[in-house]
Amino acid sequence: MALFGLGKKKETACCCAGTTPASMERAEEAKGGSGIKVLGGGCAKCHELEENMKAALASLGLEEPVELITDFSVIAAYGVMSTPALVVDGKVVSYGKVLKRDEVETILKRERSL
Repeated sequence: MALFGLGKKKETACCCAGTTPASMERAEEAKGGSGIKVLGGGCAKCHELEENMKAALASLGLEEPVELITDFSVIAAYGVMSTPALVVDGKVVSYGKVLKRDEVETILKRERSL
């Protein structure tokens, strides 16, 4: 009996803004790997964190690309609920605030043993 729609299972989408299980699998694959990523919706705060990360890399003498990820299914795969977030080598090291350049340098030194 399917009273009030109970008993019927729908496999159409997850709770994450209409994403499908297949897109969540792709997001899980995309989050793997090393490198530096800034997660966010593309707002001014996300871009500010990205610029601070690039400045910190330059002051440490490192040349490495910084990837800005705006796909919310990938952001959700990291478990981040508050952006901007910073990911270093697959590990979320900060979320919900814009880090200053010196804060980013401290995190890089700690995470990469510099």
